[in-house]
Order: sequence, then structure tokens, then C-alpha cells
Amino acid sequence: MTKTSHSSTPTRLSDHAEENLRFIRSTMEQAGVFTGISGLGYLLTGLTALIAALVAAPYAPEPRVGIWMIELLIATTVASGFTVLKTRRQGRSLRLATTRKLLGAFLPSMIAGGLLTLAGYMHGFHALLPGIWLTLYGAAVMTAGAWSVRVLRIMGGLFMALGSIALVMPGIGNTLMGVGFGGLHCIFGFIIWRRYGG
Repeated sequence: MTKTSHSSTPTRLSDHAEENLRFIRSTMEQAGVFTGISGLGYLLTGLTALIAALVAAPYAPEPRVGIWMIELLIATTVASGFTVLKTRRQGRSLRLATTRKLLGAFLPSMIAGGLLTLAGYMHGFHALLPGIWLTLYGAAVMTAGAWSVRVLRIMGGLFMALGSIALVMPGIGNTLMGVGFGGLHCIFGFIIWRRYGG
């Protein structure tokens, strides 16, 4: 009777390392969070918003809308630019599944804000726009925070609180815009910058 010996060649970890890394990367993209939000970008947009609030303070609600629209363009350019730079420094792509989910959560409220701004400008409820902007931006940030750094949810909640006050007390809307888009962006931008870099 011949004795059969069963020998097995041990599998080296390096043989499967590439496959494991691909699986981990794919899993993180599907279930991870977007950490490319730039704290420095938020901080700088906060400073520009404080300037906008000061510039807009002496004016009536209608011309304030134009000043804040200019600020929106400046802030969007700064925040987007710094986020793109940070994401590239991390060696990540903006086309990840997490980025798409974040934008999908953020954009609907922002589009609603744009439509209400148009309606407000056409039908003359300019004084209510700060409350609408703060509330919808807060809702957008809270929702998007599910796919990004946790502190965004707290910031979004505070924006919604300021927006609620501005809707009830439209006379102080510009001041609350400065507190929200200026102060909160500076504070939370600094927190994100220190905790998550960039």
C-alpha cells in the first residue's frame, strides 16, 4: 500500500495583497466619508461673508440681495477651489461614489434656495430671503454631513436655527447672515482644518 502524502504550498500574503487592496478601496468608496472638505476654504469664505455683511448693513433688503449674490459667487469659488486642491493632495478623485452621494444630498436644498431667491426677487419678499438662505443651506449641510465629516451636521443645525430666527425677525436678517455665513464658517472651518487638515 502506497502512502499518499498531501503537501500544500503555503499561500503568501503578498500573492493576494493587490486584490485585498482593491477590495478595501472599493468598500471605502462605497461606505466611507468624503474628507476632502477644506476647512481653510470654509474659514476664508467665512471672512468674505463677514465683509459682505458689513458692506450690506447700510442698505435696504433689496440691494442687499445683490451684495449677497456677489458673495455667493466668491464663496463658492473659494470653497470649491480649496476642496479640489485638498482632494488632489489626498490622492483621491472627485468622481468617487462618496462624492456623488454628498453632492446628491447637498444640491436639492441649494436648488430650492435658488428658486426661492428668484421668486423673492420677482415678488418682493426680499426681507425673508436671509431666513430662507440660512435655513436651506443648513438643511443642505446637515444632509450632506451624512457623507462627510461629522461636524458638518452640527454646523447645519446651527444654520437652521439662525434661519428660523431670521424668518421670524427679518429685520435682523443681514446680521444673522454675518453670524452664520461669516461666524459659523470661520469657527467650523477652523475645526475642520485642525482635525482633518487643509
